[in-house]
Amino acid sequence: MDFIELLKVIFLGIVEGITEWLPISSTGHLILVEEFVKLDVSKQFWEMFMVVIQLGAIMAVVVLYFKDLWPFHNRRPKHHNVTKIEKTAGFICRFVQIDKMIMWFKIVVSCLPAIIIALPFNDFIEEKFNNYFVVAVMLIVYGVLFILIEDYNKKRDPAVNSIAEISWKMALLIGVFQLLAVIPGTSRSGATIIGGILLGASRTVAAEYTFFLAIPTMFGASLLKLVKFGLHFTGAELMILVVGMVVSFVVSILAIKFLMGYIKKHDFKVFGWYRIVLGVIVLLYFTIAG
Repeated sequence: MDFIELLKVIFLGIVEGITEWLPISSTGHLILVEEFVKLDVSKQFWEMFMVVIQLGAIMAVVVLYFKDLWPFHNRRPKHHNVTKIEKTAGFICRFVQIDKMIMWFKIVVSCLPAIIIALPFNDFIEEKFNNYFVVAVMLIVYGVLFILIEDYNKKRDPAVNSIAEISWKMALLIGVFQLLAVIPGTSRSGATIIGGILLGASRTVAAEYTFFLAIPTMFGASLLKLVKFGLHFTGAELMILVVGMVVSFVVSILAIKFLMGYIKKHDFKVFGWYRIVLGVIVLLYFTIAG
Protein backbone atom coordinates (compact mmCIF):
# COMPACT_ATOMS: atom_id res chain seq x y z
CA MET A 1 0.00 0.00 0.00
CA ASP A 2 1.56 3.30 -1.09
CA PHE A 3 1.55 6.54 0.91
CA ILE A 4 -1.42 8.09 -0.94
CA GLU A 5 -3.58 5.03 -0.29
CA LEU A 6 -2.55 5.14 3.37
CA LEU A 7 -3.67 8.77 3.63
CA LYS A 8 -7.00 7.85 2.05
CA VAL A 9 -7.55 5.08 4.60
CA ILE A 10 -6.66 7.39 7.50
CA PHE A 11 -9.12 9.97 6.17
CA LEU A 12 -11.86 7.34 5.84
CA GLY A 13 -11.14 6.16 9.39
CA ILE A 14 -11.55 9.73 10.64
CA VAL A 15 -14.84 10.10 8.78
CA GLU A 16 -16.11 6.80 10.20
CA GLY A 17 -15.01 7.61 13.75
CA ILE A 18 -16.81 10.96 13.74
CA THR A 19 -19.97 10.03 11.87
CA GLU A 20 -20.68 6.64 13.47
CA TRP A 21 -21.79 8.25 16.73
CA LEU A 22 -22.99 11.67 15.69
CA PRO A 23 -26.49 11.24 14.21
CA ILE A 24 -25.42 12.16 10.68
CA SER A 25 -24.96 8.70 9.05
CA SER A 26 -21.54 7.07 8.81
CA THR A 27 -22.45 4.85 5.84
CA GLY A 28 -23.95 7.83 4.05
CA HIS A 29 -20.79 9.87 4.56
CA LEU A 30 -18.56 7.02 3.40
CA ILE A 31 -20.66 6.64 0.24
CA LEU A 32 -20.35 10.38 -0.43
CA VAL A 33 -16.63 10.44 0.33
CA GLU A 34 -16.10 7.48 -1.99
CA GLU A 35 -17.34 9.67 -4.85
CA PHE A 36 -14.20 11.79 -4.39
CA VAL A 37 -11.71 9.62 -2.48
CA LYS A 38 -11.59 6.22 -4.12
CA LEU A 39 -9.48 3.43 -2.68
CA ASP A 40 -7.66 1.23 -5.16
CA VAL A 41 -9.67 -1.86 -4.19
CA SER A 42 -12.37 -4.06 -5.68
CA LYS A 43 -16.06 -3.19 -5.33
CA GLN A 44 -16.58 -6.28 -3.15
CA PHE A 45 -13.79 -5.25 -0.78
CA TRP A 46 -15.10 -1.68 -0.56
CA GLU A 47 -18.61 -2.85 0.35
CA MET A 48 -17.13 -5.07 3.07
CA PHE A 49 -14.76 -2.32 4.25
CA MET A 50 -17.61 0.18 4.77
CA VAL A 51 -19.15 -2.19 7.31
CA VAL A 52 -16.13 -3.81 8.96
CA ILE A 53 -14.35 -0.50 9.60
CA GLN A 54 -17.13 0.14 12.11
CA LEU A 55 -15.64 -2.51 14.39
CA GLY A 56 -13.02 0.02 15.43
CA ALA A 57 -15.77 2.47 16.38
CA ILE A 58 -17.64 -0.24 18.29
CA MET A 59 -14.55 -1.10 20.32
CA ALA A 60 -14.44 2.52 21.47
CA VAL A 61 -17.84 1.98 23.14
CA VAL A 62 -16.61 -1.23 24.77
CA VAL A 63 -13.56 0.55 26.19
CA LEU A 64 -15.37 3.68 27.38
CA TYR A 65 -18.38 1.88 28.88
CA PHE A 66 -16.82 -1.40 29.95
CA LYS A 67 -17.96 -1.09 33.58
CA ASP A 68 -21.51 -0.39 32.45
CA LEU A 69 -21.50 -3.26 29.95
CA TRP A 70 -19.67 -6.13 31.66
CA PRO A 71 -22.23 -8.09 33.75
CA PHE A 72 -19.81 -10.35 35.63
CA HIS A 73 -17.82 -9.69 38.78
CA ASN A 74 -16.26 -11.56 41.66
CA ARG A 75 -17.94 -9.96 44.65
CA ARG A 76 -18.17 -12.31 47.64
CA PRO A 77 -21.57 -12.05 49.36
CA LYS A 78 -21.94 -12.23 53.12
CA HIS A 79 -23.95 -15.16 54.47
CA HIS A 80 -25.20 -14.67 58.00
CA ASN A 81 -28.28 -16.64 59.04
CA VAL A 82 -29.65 -16.99 55.52
CA THR A 83 -31.75 -19.68 53.88
CA LYS A 84 -30.58 -22.00 51.11
CA ILE A 85 -32.52 -19.94 48.57
CA GLU A 86 -30.82 -16.79 49.79
CA LYS A 87 -27.44 -18.54 49.63
CA THR A 88 -28.13 -19.61 46.05
CA ALA A 89 -29.20 -16.08 45.11
CA GLY A 90 -26.08 -14.73 46.78
CA PHE A 91 -23.91 -17.21 44.87
CA ILE A 92 -25.42 -16.05 41.58
CA CYS A 93 -25.03 -12.39 42.51
CA ARG A 94 -21.40 -13.04 43.34
CA PHE A 95 -20.70 -13.55 39.66
CA VAL A 96 -23.54 -11.83 37.79
CA GLN A 97 -24.96 -8.32 38.00
CA ILE A 98 -28.60 -9.02 37.27
CA ASP A 99 -29.47 -5.50 36.13
CA LYS A 100 -26.78 -5.60 33.45
CA MET A 101 -27.84 -9.05 32.27
CA ILE A 102 -31.41 -7.76 31.92
CA MET A 103 -30.08 -4.79 29.95
CA TRP A 104 -28.34 -7.18 27.53
CA PHE A 105 -31.51 -9.23 27.11
CA LYS A 106 -33.35 -6.01 26.24
CA ILE A 107 -30.64 -5.17 23.70
CA VAL A 108 -31.16 -8.61 22.13
CA VAL A 109 -34.87 -7.81 21.88
CA SER A 110 -33.98 -4.54 20.14
CA CYS A 111 -31.92 -6.49 17.61
CA LEU A 112 -34.77 -8.82 16.63
CA PRO A 113 -36.54 -6.52 14.11
CA ALA A 114 -33.29 -6.04 12.16
CA ILE A 115 -32.54 -9.77 12.16
CA ILE A 116 -36.05 -10.79 11.12
CA ILE A 117 -36.97 -8.00 8.70
CA ALA A 118 -33.86 -6.15 7.47
CA LEU A 119 -31.32 -8.93 7.13
CA PRO A 120 -33.08 -10.85 4.32
CA PHE A 121 -33.16 -7.69 2.17
CA ASN A 122 -29.62 -6.50 2.87
CA ASP A 123 -28.18 -7.25 -0.59
CA PHE A 124 -31.18 -5.71 -2.36
CA ILE A 125 -30.94 -2.53 -0.28
CA GLU A 126 -27.21 -2.14 -0.94
CA GLU A 127 -27.71 -2.61 -4.67
CA LYS A 128 -30.60 -0.15 -5.01
CA PHE A 129 -29.93 2.52 -2.38
CA ASN A 130 -26.15 2.90 -1.98
CA ASN A 131 -25.88 6.08 -4.05
CA TYR A 132 -25.46 9.81 -3.50
CA PHE A 133 -29.09 10.71 -4.35
CA VAL A 134 -30.64 8.45 -1.72
CA VAL A 135 -28.06 9.53 0.85
CA ALA A 136 -28.72 13.23 0.18
CA VAL A 137 -32.50 12.85 0.39
CA MET A 138 -32.30 10.87 3.65
CA LEU A 139 -29.91 13.41 5.13
CA ILE A 140 -32.46 16.14 4.47
CA VAL A 141 -35.54 14.17 5.55
CA TYR A 142 -34.08 13.08 8.88
CA GLY A 143 -32.51 16.47 9.42
CA VAL A 144 -36.00 17.99 9.29
CA LEU A 145 -37.29 15.24 11.61
CA PHE A 146 -34.59 15.98 14.18
CA ILE A 147 -35.60 19.64 14.29
CA LEU A 148 -39.32 18.89 14.51
CA ILE A 149 -38.86 16.23 17.19
CA GLU A 150 -36.66 18.48 19.31
CA ASP A 151 -39.33 21.22 19.12
CA TYR A 152 -41.91 18.65 20.22
CA ASN A 153 -39.64 17.29 22.95
CA LYS A 154 -39.25 20.72 24.58
CA LYS A 155 -42.87 20.56 25.66
CA ARG A 156 -42.48 17.49 27.87
CA ASP A 157 -40.21 15.96 30.48
CA PRO A 158 -38.59 12.59 29.74
CA ALA A 159 -40.25 9.61 31.42
CA VAL A 160 -37.18 7.38 31.17
CA ASN A 161 -34.03 8.74 32.79
CA SER A 162 -31.90 5.59 33.04
CA ILE A 163 -31.32 2.53 30.88
CA ALA A 164 -32.74 0.35 33.67
CA GLU A 165 -36.10 2.11 33.19
CA ILE A 166 -36.36 1.02 29.54
CA SER A 167 -39.21 -1.47 29.31
CA TRP A 168 -39.25 -4.59 27.15
CA LYS A 169 -41.84 -2.99 24.89
CA MET A 170 -39.73 0.14 24.54
CA ALA A 171 -36.66 -1.96 23.72
CA LEU A 172 -38.58 -3.69 20.92
CA LEU A 173 -39.89 -0.38 19.55
CA ILE A 174 -36.39 1.11 19.53
CA GLY A 175 -35.40 -1.92 17.46
CA VAL A 176 -38.20 -1.09 15.04
CA PHE A 177 -36.83 2.44 14.71
CA GLN A 178 -33.42 0.95 13.98
CA LEU A 179 -34.96 -0.62 10.86
CA LEU A 180 -35.16 2.86 9.35
CA ALA A 181 -31.37 2.93 9.21
CA VAL A 182 -31.20 0.24 6.51
CA ILE A 183 -31.51 3.10 4.02
CA PRO A 184 -28.10 4.84 3.66
CA GLY A 185 -28.10 8.44 4.86
CA THR A 186 -30.60 7.75 7.64
CA SER A 187 -28.07 7.05 10.43
CA ARG A 188 -28.46 4.08 12.72
CA SER A 189 -27.65 6.20 15.75
CA GLY A 190 -29.95 8.94 14.50
CA ALA A 191 -32.89 6.58 14.00
CA THR A 192 -32.58 4.94 17.42
CA ILE A 193 -31.98 8.25 19.21
CA ILE A 194 -35.09 9.72 17.56
CA GLY A 195 -37.00 6.58 18.52
CA GLY A 196 -35.79 6.70 22.11
CA ILE A 197 -36.70 10.36 22.52
CA LEU A 198 -40.17 9.88 20.99
CA LEU A 199 -40.76 6.93 23.31
CA GLY A 200 -39.97 9.07 26.35
CA ALA A 201 -36.24 8.61 26.98
CA SER A 202 -33.94 11.48 27.86
CA ARG A 203 -31.30 12.43 25.28
CA THR A 204 -28.55 10.89 27.39
CA VAL A 205 -30.39 7.58 27.83
CA ALA A 206 -31.34 7.46 24.14
CA ALA A 207 -27.72 8.08 23.12
CA GLU A 208 -26.18 5.57 25.55
CA TYR A 209 -28.68 2.85 24.64
CA THR A 210 -27.87 3.53 20.99
CA PHE A 211 -24.17 3.04 21.71
CA PHE A 212 -24.80 -0.26 23.50
CA LEU A 213 -27.21 -1.50 20.82
CA ALA A 214 -24.53 -0.86 18.20
CA ILE A 215 -22.26 -3.52 19.71
CA PRO A 216 -24.20 -6.68 18.73
CA THR A 217 -25.71 -5.00 15.67
CA MET A 218 -22.41 -4.00 14.08
CA PHE A 219 -20.49 -7.08 15.23
CA GLY A 220 -23.14 -9.20 13.56
CA ALA A 221 -23.16 -7.11 10.38
CA SER A 222 -19.36 -7.19 10.20
CA LEU A 223 -19.22 -10.94 10.72
CA LEU A 224 -21.71 -11.48 7.89
CA LYS A 225 -19.70 -9.23 5.57
CA LEU A 226 -16.46 -11.02 6.42
CA VAL A 227 -18.01 -14.44 5.82
CA LYS A 228 -19.49 -13.29 2.53
CA PHE A 229 -16.22 -11.72 1.37
CA GLY A 230 -14.05 -14.55 2.68
CA LEU A 231 -10.89 -14.33 4.75
CA HIS A 232 -8.46 -14.42 1.83
CA PHE A 233 -7.07 -10.91 2.11
CA THR A 234 -4.02 -9.61 0.34
CA GLY A 235 -1.41 -7.91 2.50
CA ALA A 236 -2.57 -4.50 1.28
CA GLU A 237 -6.24 -5.27 1.99
CA LEU A 238 -5.46 -6.45 5.51
CA MET A 239 -3.45 -3.29 6.14
CA ILE A 240 -6.33 -1.15 4.90
CA LEU A 241 -8.73 -2.86 7.29
CA VAL A 242 -6.41 -2.63 10.30
CA VAL A 243 -5.47 1.02 9.74
CA GLY A 244 -9.08 1.99 9.11
CA MET A 245 -10.29 0.30 12.29
CA VAL A 246 -7.50 1.70 14.47
CA VAL A 247 -8.10 5.25 13.26
CA SER A 248 -11.88 4.93 13.66
CA PHE A 249 -11.34 3.57 17.20
CA VAL A 250 -9.23 6.53 18.31
CA VAL A 251 -11.48 9.13 16.67
CA SER A 252 -14.63 7.44 18.01
CA ILE A 253 -13.43 7.81 21.60
CA LEU A 254 -13.14 11.55 21.05
CA ALA A 255 -16.47 11.73 19.19
CA ILE A 256 -18.39 9.85 21.91
CA LYS A 257 -16.94 12.02 24.68
CA PHE A 258 -17.81 15.13 22.69
CA LEU A 259 -21.39 14.00 21.99
CA MET A 260 -22.16 13.01 25.58
CA GLY A 261 -20.79 16.32 26.84
CA TYR A 262 -22.64 18.27 24.16
CA ILE A 263 -26.11 16.81 24.70
CA LYS A 264 -26.02 17.56 28.42
CA LYS A 265 -26.40 21.24 27.52
CA HIS A 266 -27.75 21.24 23.96
CA ASP A 267 -30.33 19.49 21.80
CA PHE A 268 -29.81 17.69 18.48
CA LYS A 269 -30.99 20.54 16.25
CA VAL A 270 -27.49 21.43 15.11
CA PHE A 271 -27.12 17.95 13.63
CA GLY A 272 -30.47 18.35 11.90
CA TRP A 273 -29.36 21.60 10.27
CA TYR A 274 -26.02 20.03 9.31
CA ARG A 275 -27.82 17.15 7.60
CA ILE A 276 -30.10 19.50 5.68
CA VAL A 277 -27.27 21.74 4.49
CA LEU A 278 -25.07 18.80 3.48
CA GLY A 279 -27.94 17.06 1.68
CA VAL A 280 -28.78 20.20 -0.32
CA ILE A 281 -25.12 20.76 -1.23
CA VAL A 282 -24.76 17.17 -2.42
CA LEU A 283 -27.89 17.36 -4.58
CA LEU A 284 -26.82 20.68 -6.08
CA TYR A 285 -23.27 19.50 -6.73
CA PHE A 286 -24.24 16.31 -8.55
CA THR A 287 -27.08 18.06 -10.41
CA ILE A 288 -24.68 20.68 -11.73
CA ALA A 289 -21.85 18.19 -12.31
CA GLY A 290 -24.23 15.83 -14.09
